[in-house]
Amino acid sequence: MTMASVAVIGLVTVILAVELKAVKGEYGVYLVFGAGLVIFFYGLSKLEAVLKALERIQAYIQINTVYLGTLMKMIGIAYIAEFASGICKDAGYGSLGGQIEIFGKLSILAVSMPILLALMETLKVFMT
Repeated sequence: MTMASVAVIGLVTVILAVELKAVKGEYGVYLVFGAGLVIFFYGLSKLEAVLKALERIQAYIQINTVYLGTLMKMIGIAYIAEFASGICKDAGYGSLGGQIEIFGKLSILAVSMPILLALMETLKVFMT
């Protein structure tokens, strides 16, 4: 599936959801949620290519695996938070979507703290 396919799925879903809104509004939300799940899992399958590329990068420059693992966690958190937030906003619960976004950002910050501390220790060595 290419980006064009994903775009077509999204546009067709939106058009059908708008049409269903006149009949039964909740069916449109279910339809959008289903299409969102299809796109979400397709996006997850694309992460395999990213993982392979990161492994090649690690082989070239000998990066600590902790850093790459943390990077993948951050990407996963951002992807899931954006997906869940978008679904909540589409369903009319924008405040809940906003809370999910804030929690996602805080989670990314928490996951990245060990890397930030390691960077600070490295800078401390160079400053002294």
